[in-house]
Amino acid sequence: MKRNIAILSGDGIGPEVMAEALKVLARIEAKYQLEFDCREALVGGAAWQKHQEHLPAETLSVCRNSDAILFGSVGGPVSEQGSKKWAGVEVNSLLGLRKAFGLYANLRPARLYPALASASPLRADTAEKGFDILVVRELTGGIYFGKPKGRAGKDDEEYAYDTMVYARHEIRRIAHIAFKAAQLRKKKVTSIDKANVLTTMVFWREVVEEVAREYPGVTYEPMYVDNAAQQLILRPSQFDVMLCGNMFGDILSDEAAAITGSLGMLPSASLTDGTFGMYEPGGGSAPDIAGKGLANPIAQIMSAAMMLKYSFGMTEAYDDIARAVEKVLNDGYRTADIKQPGCSIVGTKEMGTRIAETI
Repeated sequence: MKRNIAILSGDGIGPEVMAEALKVLARIEAKYQLEFDCREALVGGAAWQKHQEHLPAETLSVCRNSDAILFGSVGGPVSEQGSKKWAGVEVNSLLGLRKAFGLYANLRPARLYPALASASPLRADTAEKGFDILVVRELTGGIYFGKPKGRAGKDDEEYAYDTMVYARHEIRRIAHIAFKAAQLRKKKVTSIDKANVLTTMVFWREVVEEVAREYPGVTYEPMYVDNAAQQLILRPSQFDVMLCGNMFGDILSDEAAAITGSLGMLPSASLTDGTFGMYEPGGGSAPDIAGKGLANPIAQIMSAAMMLKYSFGMTEAYDDIARAVEKVLNDGYRTADIKQPGCSIVGTKEMGTRIAETI
């Protein structure tokens, strides 16, 4: 059966790591006798160069006619952030795609591979215990999208404001995703909030507790976000599924990624109802190393693996890729961001090739 995939490589290291993900997909295609129709489209600064838009209509059309989106990265050098090419690029590109396709559930797995324990910034006795966390982040509500927002006043009286808003149905649907995910894992959900300060979060906790009662086989634990940030460093192995609102999930998933050894290890899936989804790495465009062949492609490769699992129902193919990544790491191959004494440092292309050939 043919699967149509929108390929949005974007900016910076995006095209480099995307090439390695496509290399791995080609290996899966051959092994399982599949057909992937990969359709390239422009996004971010690359789209601005041609269309003076970060998310042009023809890119949206390619995405609408696809079964899933495989996304790279957007963004440019800090020195050019004031230019029209880069102003608002993430909001226009990423938030634009999330809004256009109703991608309300973000799944970000953060796993510390045993082979990378010494690359983690965690204390050695903590890192050696390892962890395997799934951050489930609500993606289309909360303070990032709440209205009103803006600026008013002038001089010393000028002020800015954002509004945190969550509707019951938004909290219920993301909570169900978290509890269903936990049923297939270690059967524990930790819901992150700030119910001791924010009225929105009091409501969040009430609704999540209602949903938790529908899953008697899953342990439910509420936790304040400041404590959660500490516990991720002190004892990350206590977590299984972390359920978060938009802003807290944004922050904590990056913290979880950092303690795996590198942001270059963090894949993600952004899902809606049904099987459509967008899959992207969490490391960003890294313009400082773009074009140098130094980028870690594992997050992009594992994002493609998540696409196979969640949009195409190919759990076996996902497992093939996950095992290949672990095998290559166990064999001592590292990109520069996860280098360790005694390991072989390889570039973007060689890491992708070794993972593909291991499948």
